[in-house]
Parts: sequence; C-alpha cells; structure tokens
Amino acid sequence: MKKNLLLAGVVAAAIVGLRLLANSSPVYAATPVPRCGLTGSFTPSGLVVVLPPAASPSQSLDLTSLSNPHISGAALQVNWRDIEPAQGTFNWSNLDKLFAAARVSKKWVQLLIFPGFFSPAWALEGVQTDQFPIPYGPGNGTVAKLPMPWDEVYLGRWSAFLKRLSERYGESPEFRVIAAAGPTSVSAEMTLPVTPQDITQWRNDSYTPDKYIAAWQKIFGMYAEDFPNQCVSLSAPGVPILEPGRNGLNAHILARQTVVDNASDVLGKRLVLQWSNLTGEAPVKASDEFGFITSFSGHIITGLQMRTSAEKSSAIMGAAGNPPLALRKSIDLGMETNADGLHVNYLEIYEPDVLASEMQPVLKYAASLFASSAMSHP
Repeated sequence: MKKNLLLAGVVAAAIVGLRLLANSSPVYAATPVPRCGLTGSFTPSGLVVVLPPAASPSQSLDLTSLSNPHISGAALQVNWRDIEPAQGTFNWSNLDKLFAAARVSKKWVQLLIFPGFFSPAWALEGVQTDQFPIPYGPGNGTVAKLPMPWDEVYLGRWSAFLKRLSERYGESPEFRVIAAAGPTSVSAEMTLPVTPQDITQWRNDSYTPDKYIAAWQKIFGMYAEDFPNQCVSLSAPGVPILEPGRNGLNAHILARQTVVDNASDVLGKRLVLQWSNLTGEAPVKASDEFGFITSFSGHIITGLQMRTSAEKSSAIMGAAGNPPLALRKSIDLGMETNADGLHVNYLEIYEPDVLASEMQPVLKYAASLFASSAMSHP
C-alpha cells in the first residue's frame, strides 16, 4: 500500500513538473548572448528558408529544410492568434521545436509574427476596428476585421505579447532577427489595404499619416527595449497612405526615408531593411522599392525575400516551366551589387524550393555567392 502511494506521488510530481516545464522558458547556456548588428559574426547572412504558418495551431512544423547544408537561417511566419489564442495562454510548441532544431543544425532564426488581420479575437475587444478585404497572401479577398494601427489598447496588448516572447526566447543564441509588426495588416510588411475604396474608408476611420508614423515610432521603441540582443527587420518601409493631394513617387520616397530615419535613430546598427517581392523578372530591378532597399547594403543590414516559390509559380518567378532557372534568375538579381559594390546580407527562399531535389545545385550556387563575398560584410 505504501509503495503504491509512493509511486502515485512520484507520478503526480512528474506530471506537475512536466506542466511547469511546458510553461517555463527554455533554459539556455549561462554564457552571454552575442548581440546582432551590422558588423561581427552575429550579423544575419546567407540563404534563409521561409517556413509558412502551420495549417492549424495543433499541426507540427516540418523542419526538414533546416538540415540543408546550403541554408544558414530559418524565417518562421506565424500568426499571433495561433500562439496566444486566449489572453495569457500560450502555445509555444512550434517555436520551441524551431529553436531546438536551429540549435542542432546551427541555423539562425528570424521570427515573422503576424498581428493585424491575424490577431486573436480577445485582443480586438474594446479596440477600434473596421472591415477590410485581405489584400494578398492567405485569405486574399476575404473581408476580415482589422484593428486601427494606432489603437492604444491593441498596441498595448501586442506589447504585452512581445514581452512574453522576449522572456521565453530572448536569450537564445539562435534568435538573431525579429520582424517589427503591430501597425500592420496582412504580414510584417508596412502595408495596408489601399484600394480607392479602402483609402476612403481609412480616412473615415480618422487615419492620418502622422498617426500611422507615430504608431510605428512607438513600436520601434518596444522592440528596441524588449529584444536587446536581436536585430529588428522592417519590411517594405514606408507610409502606404499619404495626405489628400500629397502623392506621387517623390512624396512616397520622402515618407519612406522618414520612416527609415526614425527606425535607425531608435535601433541603430540593429536595424534590418527587407523587401519581400523578389523575382527574376527585369521590372523588379527597375522598381523603386528594390533599389531603395539595396542602396543601403553595407550601411544597414539588408535582406530580400522571394515573392513566392519557383516550384509552385515558375512563371511569376521569371522562367515559366523551369523552376531552377526561375530561382537562379531571382537569386542573380537579388545578389547584384549597389553603387558601393555591396549586396544584401541575406536572401529568403520559400520552403518548397529548399526541399526540391532539382533546386539543390541552385542553392549551392547561391550559398557560394555569400561565401565568396564574406569579406564584403565584416
């Protein structure tokens, strides 16, 4: 009888211990975590596999691509609502697996966590919202609830989530970059729904460029404080909607530079500028967004993400019916040097292209471009 009671006590203690472990932060080595920055070995660099959000919060990530020898990092796309479905209740399982796999495979990690349209329902209670069609990506065209980018309650809840995220993973040496988000809509990019009807709706919701920029300024401060060891990526920097009558390319370029200057003032050498629409098509080279980002290479950490997978959409990526050529063309364009003779620090490639056997020679070639120019980025 005593033995049975003792055994039951041990089992109960073990169950409690496992529950506590599941809700506690992962334990990392006591050695100081190096800080990400423009210079040094902790600068994000090389080829990065983009891991899409799991189909459901309960679905486990496929991390096979992290074993690819040509890949240096992994960028996980994940929705806020899948991590914190109820306030203060967290599902860290896929992130825990990612960081564990990154440690074993010696890969660095970028987190791209999407609030906006993909915020949990509880986070929008008492928040100013409106209904907009999702402009691109998963759910494209679906009308959904979007919080106003400047709403104090919404940003406060997002800030609380960021602090918990930092507490759990901020000391991980694999955690090198986190994407700035919050006043966003469909991704970590600084984009909003911007059809003529959308713009009218935004102005009816009291949108102004100053309110939008102020919200982002607050976000930069949050990330600088909560993630002192990580670089912070800013994707597609700019102001998507300007004042009535103030438009045109020059106006948008000036607004974009203001955003970058604001971010740089707060984040310093930890700022990363990213553009996520790279293809092998010639018009990409002429686009002002592409040229704007790559012009900073060597002065600010820069990265490019492919528009989509060449395996799935070879025509969009520059070579219909020939995925390896489409990816190769996209890589060559993305690795072109700027006026200072420097290229971007990293390229992000979607998981299907990293897993495909026919893509391995292309990935090897791309990795060699970074290896041969390692001295260009001290």
